[in-house]
Amino acid sequence: MNTITSILPYIQIVLAVVLVTAILLQKTGSQVGGAFGGGDNFSSAFHTRRGFEKTLFTITITIAVLFVISSLITLI
Repeated sequence: MNTITSILPYIQIVLAVVLVTAILLQKTGSQVGGAFGGGDNFSSAFHTRRGFEKTLFTITITIAVLFVISSLITLI
């Protein structure tokens, strides 16, 4: 149990960085500034995800769930 406790903070840091990167990659549209709040692409916010975008969305959800699980394990 001590090995998990000592490794868990590093796992959380890696998961956090990967999660933030995956969320930023999901921004649709041609402007990079749109990922940081710029641009006015409201009409492109609602569409069907296909291909790589759907895969990235699923990976993002999986990483978020793993991050929550690791955070709950930290509390125990």
